[in-house]
Amino acid sequence: MRKELYAAIGAAIEKVEDVKHIDLWNHNVEFIEQEEGWERPAVFVEFGPIAWLPYSGGGYRGEGSVRLHVVTDWVEGGQEAAWALIAKIREVMESVEGDSFHGLRLTETITNHNHEDILESIEGYGVKMISTY
Repeated sequence: MRKELYAAIGAAIEKVEDVKHIDLWNHNVEFIEQEEGWERPAVFVEFGPIAWLPYSGGGYRGEGSVRLHVVTDWVEGGQEAAWALIAKIREVMESVEGDSFHGLRLTETITNHNHEDILESIEGYGVKMISTY
């Protein structure tokens, strides 16, 4: 289910022409000087915990979270440019759906600009998941 969700999120974000890089989150901003370069604006997908309960028909139902780390250059328009990009991302995220997940909904927004020349904005989404294995 995470693979399907990641693919669906990636496909939706690819529709936003301004985004240059999409990947899984691995504390990319914290270690930016140590990593291979990636183009910005970039979106990193972070999977949060999933709380599972057995489902009467077999398998499990769960509620989880996904965070999108939207990383932009501060000198390329600052906060206003980041907000405009986030609005485009939110628009395409409304159509994300799949067989093993549904109910993707915006739950939080976090702004962090403690990284000198870059701006990291985080959009959190809640999601309902289904696992049959």
